[in-house]
Amino acid sequence: MGKITGFMEFERVDRGYKPVEERVKHWREFVVPLAEGEVRTQAARCMDCGIPYCHNGCPVNNQIPDWNDLVYKGDWQRAALNLHSTNNFPEVTGRVCPAPCEAACTLNIEDKPVTIKTIECAIADRGFEEGWIAPQPPERRTGKRVAIVGSGPAGLAAAQQLARAGHDVHVYEKNANPGGLLRYGIPDFKMEKHIVERRVRQMEAEGVIFHCNVHVGVDVSARLLEAGHDALLLTGGSEQPFDFFAGAPGRELDGIHFAMQFLPQQNRRVSGESLGEAREITAKGKHVIVIGGGDTGSDCIGTSFRQGARSVTQLEIMPFPPEKENKALSWPNWPLKLRVSSSQAEGAKTEYSISTTGFSGRNGKVDKLHYARVDARLQPIPGSEGELPAGLVLLAMGFAGPSESGLVEELGLQIVPRGRFKGLDADERDYRIRGNRKLFVAGDMRRGQSLVVWAIREGRQAAHAIDKALMGRSDLPR
Repeated sequence: MGKITGFMEFERVDRGYKPVEERVKHWREFVVPLAEGEVRTQAARCMDCGIPYCHNGCPVNNQIPDWNDLVYKGDWQRAALNLHSTNNFPEVTGRVCPAPCEAACTLNIEDKPVTIKTIECAIADRGFEEGWIAPQPPERRTGKRVAIVGSGPAGLAAAQQLARAGHDVHVYEKNANPGGLLRYGIPDFKMEKHIVERRVRQMEAEGVIFHCNVHVGVDVSARLLEAGHDALLLTGGSEQPFDFFAGAPGRELDGIHFAMQFLPQQNRRVSGESLGEAREITAKGKHVIVIGGGDTGSDCIGTSFRQGARSVTQLEIMPFPPEKENKALSWPNWPLKLRVSSSQAEGAKTEYSISTTGFSGRNGKVDKLHYARVDARLQPIPGSEGELPAGLVLLAMGFAGPSESGLVEELGLQIVPRGRFKGLDADERDYRIRGNRKLFVAGDMRRGQSLVVWAIREGRQAAHAIDKALMGRSDLPR
């Protein structure tokens, strides 16, 4: 351990943000990194706990105290090696992960956790700057062919692991570029797309072959892929959004859209891609209502401000959360407490305990949202009805599961609520659909809507399972 008394000597200092009035004028990242010396000081705060609860908080089980100690000592290259031993894409999680590891940090008992996410990002970025992160092509080829459907974080992690094990890996992506929601869901101001492109180039040098603009189940048969490969891994994500307002008054009006109809359009604009035949959705000059209080809702807020919205209001049916959690009840688990995202801080108004009852408009376009306040049991309070001006309504209430057309229908997979498939093995070791020796599934398709870091874990573990199934054993880490 580098600095035994570091956690007593140094206060928590984290990355800052560029001013709101500056950052809403562009689509670039606006987080201000810490200087190298400050990162090392923050790493010195790690207590090197006898039981590092941060390990349990991190889905990929990053060896956080180890690389904190290495950073404190200035051994950045070994820190990068250690970090990549558990996480294929730490430059991604260092930007967009909510950091459950910090919630589990022992110092979080006093609300001063180690800045784990910031240190992780600094290690990864330093690794690329120094040229330490290079392609790792396999020393030998196995002759086995693996097809992966979907190139989100689960598909990418699995592809990289399997390619390094020597398998011939083909990734099929329905969009023009690889990355899944990393590319077409997360706004550029949270993560610029050269971050994803850099990893794709590394993977191509390792032997991964990407087939873009190929929609499996539409452009190519899933059964044909299954027949032509030794294993088929499904990592298509959870794309079917919840629509709690189906049948509600005014739901058919123009101007009411799912978040994932809105966000990918802006990603395409920034990268110069065509919107194709899709009708353009923009917040410019409109009163925007975002329904849903999660990360996707926050992404809609930040995007709307940058597009020039007149106002942005976020509606959340749940009650106002406590400003501080009860540590005795929650730690080291992820707590329910008030969090203000960087996008919310750009000027959004957030309303809690409010339920949308319908919409109204003129000439076929929405211009009002109708609501009622709800009590602690989420039941409408009589006499609390009201309305809000709404030129654009964005539905960001989560995802029900995979799209049930195309691939899912062709393979005869049955979906249960929240997006999982029937017939999956109970544990996280096989990742195989029962009764089919070739067919595997991972990521949001397997566990339901979740975090990027969980998708990376699923992809790594699925790669281990596939390698073991094909070769009888596997040296890939889980």
